[in-house]
Amino acid sequence: MTRSTMDRSPADGVHTAGPHPAGTHASPRTASCATARAHLEGGGGVLLTGPEGIGRSTAATRIAGDLAARGHRVLRCSPSPADRDSPFLGLIDLLATAGDEALAGLGAQERAVLEGALLRRTPPAGSDPTTGRDALVLRVAVREVLAALATAGPLLLVVEDVQWLDEPTARTLQFLARRPDPRHAVLATLRTAPLGARRPDASPARELCPQPVRTLPLPAMTVREIADVLHAHGVHGGPSWPRQLVARLHEAASGNPRTALELAAGLQESVASGAPLPDSSEPLPVPDALSRPVLDRLEALPARARHLLLTAGAAARPTVDLLRRAGCRQVAADIDTCVRHGFLCPPERGTVRFADPLTPMVLEARAPYALRMDAHRALAGAADDPVERAHHLARLAAGPDAAVADRLVEAAASARRRGAPGTAARLGRLAARYTPADGGHTGTARRLDAAEDGLDAGDLDFARELAYEVLGEADRPADRVRAWTVVVDASGQAMSEIADVFPEAVRDAGDDPGLLAPLHYRMSWHAWMVGGSAARAREHAERAAGLAARAGDRRTEVPALTQQASLELFLGRPEAESTLTTALAAPHDAYAMSHHNGPIYLKHRFHLVNDQLDVARAELRTLVYTLRRRGSADCLSQCLIGLAQLEIQRGRCRQALSTARQSLRIAERAGLSQGPAWYAVALAETAGGSMSQALAAAEAARRHSEDDDDRLFLPRALHAEGRIRLFGGQYASAARLLRRTAEMETAQGQGDPATRRWHADLAEALARSGAPDEAESVVERARGQAVRLGRAGVLAVLDRAAAAIEEARGGLEAAAAGYEDAAARLRAAGYPLEEARTGVALGRVRRRLGEEGASHAAYARALRVFTAAGARAWVAGVRAERDRAGEVPLPRLDGDAWPERLSSTERSVVARVAQGATNREIAAGLTLSVKTVEAALTRAYRKLGAKSRVEIARIVMTRPAA
Repeated sequence: MTRSTMDRSPADGVHTAGPHPAGTHASPRTASCATARAHLEGGGGVLLTGPEGIGRSTAATRIAGDLAARGHRVLRCSPSPADRDSPFLGLIDLLATAGDEALAGLGAQERAVLEGALLRRTPPAGSDPTTGRDALVLRVAVREVLAALATAGPLLLVVEDVQWLDEPTARTLQFLARRPDPRHAVLATLRTAPLGARRPDASPARELCPQPVRTLPLPAMTVREIADVLHAHGVHGGPSWPRQLVARLHEAASGNPRTALELAAGLQESVASGAPLPDSSEPLPVPDALSRPVLDRLEALPARARHLLLTAGAAARPTVDLLRRAGCRQVAADIDTCVRHGFLCPPERGTVRFADPLTPMVLEARAPYALRMDAHRALAGAADDPVERAHHLARLAAGPDAAVADRLVEAAASARRRGAPGTAARLGRLAARYTPADGGHTGTARRLDAAEDGLDAGDLDFARELAYEVLGEADRPADRVRAWTVVVDASGQAMSEIADVFPEAVRDAGDDPGLLAPLHYRMSWHAWMVGGSAARAREHAERAAGLAARAGDRRTEVPALTQQASLELFLGRPEAESTLTTALAAPHDAYAMSHHNGPIYLKHRFHLVNDQLDVARAELRTLVYTLRRRGSADCLSQCLIGLAQLEIQRGRCRQALSTARQSLRIAERAGLSQGPAWYAVALAETAGGSMSQALAAAEAARRHSEDDDDRLFLPRALHAEGRIRLFGGQYASAARLLRRTAEMETAQGQGDPATRRWHADLAEALARSGAPDEAESVVERARGQAVRLGRAGVLAVLDRAAAAIEEARGGLEAAAAGYEDAAARLRAAGYPLEEARTGVALGRVRRRLGEEGASHAAYARALRVFTAAGARAWVAGVRAERDRAGEVPLPRLDGDAWPERLSSTERSVVARVAQGATNREIAAGLTLSVKTVEAALTRAYRKLGAKSRVEIARIVMTRPAA
């Protein structure tokens, strides 16, 4: 019987496969570029650092392009090592696009010296712009040229690889940095030392940037970004290679795109010559371009230190004690030598770790065979850990060996107990390989064990490959059905592609209830995801539970009962809770109970529909804690998604965003489908991050689901996108998306509006897009279901939707009363974000009624709730809406004097400056920091062409209003 169950939950969505669309990846790298761009918009400087190949130039180009699109003129130089001895070559490149007209305002001497340095004319006799008075004249001339260029708009100076910049240009930039002009900013990039080496002092490079200056190390790429880079460069690491192989390339390259490309190119060349793709137990080939620098550095080490590195590289989990027992007698001194040379990190809690993952790979590929076998022999004798010992015994075995295979099986079981299914899968596959051919059924069983461990680790390609190996050889029905279940479970989102598996699997199962039960459980998922029928899915789940009970198979019975209870909850059937109680009853199965498709996870969903948020969170946090210690990456990722949604409902937006991003990182590292994680990120960004990022994530989730024809998850993705468009005022688009949600959920048989809470959002979108009658029918149908089931939280948001319908019909007094009542009920039910959202609608209606005091109070309360919750996107939007009516009308933004449109914050600041408020008073009134007000005012000066607060007031008061 398989240990694996389908990695999905009808309450939470399922996995989504496929690459994410460009621009949706909220990675640390994207965040760093956004931080740099935001900083440079206000002037100052940014120093972007990172090792060779990390992508500094690409990031600088992206940042510069974004700022150019916002009105900055970009001047750029990209020196090379050969340029350091060419005086003013950097300056020549920077000013290459500045024509003679930019120099027209200079004095005769200034122009002559500058044109001489730029090689545009013969320098004056005796002139030397690198020293003395001529150097000062030159620097002043450059400053004046930049000031002239800045009159047409802000400047961005991009200086790549400042370590190669010629000294005269560097001194000129240092002069400019000490006399900053708010109209120009500097983006510089600095190449730092490789992994493990001593970092150079970045202070000289920082001196090229005007204050305020930020140093931003460019983060390594994520697995998904590396896959995109490989695909963009024509390497098959995007769609063709297994996701786990791309993850290994990412790990070996430490997220460095150039290193990953070279590794992938070497691997592609190996495959082209006829070699198969390496599996997880085989090393990646390292091309000479990468291995040669490592070997050259190794030659500088003493022989004893090289021996320690070879031994540590051969170990599965090297520790100081293990290396000492394996013959490295002076281990402390040798480790210190290797740390000083950048090969090892300082040991933490006795664990030895390489600074660069390439080093052990190079040692594995280039060290003599005899020395490697000696290291494995010494480690096998020294290891007291079964996983470590089995790893070395396998490397020493020359062929099939029953004793070695048994050791590998024991080691796989040990890894499984530790919560390391990936290690268990690798050891299990080795155990099958080392099992002698006369072992009968044993080798097949071990391959299936390894395949199921691969499922738990999220390595779907590995699991599928082993399953088809078994199907090609096995004739026992139990083995074949077990392999078929692996094939189904490894399909991820694309269950529509494996429909033909079920007839073959059922034929193999015959009339054996123990073999039919797991198949009907998976057929339940197929009916739900592909067929879109919760009722048919429930029938299969019920049959699976009955068959499993007859066979005494509690491991299948528990998830089947859980699936049945979940579907009954969705359908609004009263027996749902009793079915869950049966699933929770003894005897328990530890695997099923801790799985995200198990009854403990589902229990928190029952608490959610009954508005018991704190109880649901406590139970889910306990499960997450268990899974962090010992559980599959998939289960942990899914439970974190559920926890993120809970934190949103409880008004803990920062925690929700952090949790959702954790889920996405886990899915990426494990090579799992990322659709559910992107959905969670979309919800969390909507609450506590950026609406633009939220929309990109929601669109990604929708496209994944549509590509996979996944009718279970698609409605949730549509709902997420529809909500975001509703919040952004795109009512027609929101109504179209939410109608699709309603059509699909209704067709599937949803009978409990608390399981997927789209009804109120659809009604509001319909009301605001001119369809109040349709909106009213949506509310009434959902209200009837909620009343029958006692869903207080749903009834409260439906009351808000009803108030929105009254507002759309012009009944403002009734709408205001409805919003007030809904806000109170949501406050009592413990939904702070929904309460605050209702308060914003109330403030809007009170303003339309002319009740400014009541309107301001409603907005103020909503702002307090959103601020306490960390709902950043909502805070910004509500502030802008609250302040709109109270602002002095700003001039129409047209004509040459108005080159850029002011942001909402800049408009608010300018309006208060025109009224005579100080920066501190403005900050207090807008709930901003004084520094933020100053930055906004600086940008407004530039955009309006003003030089003082008096000019701001004159411009505002004398220009025609919009």
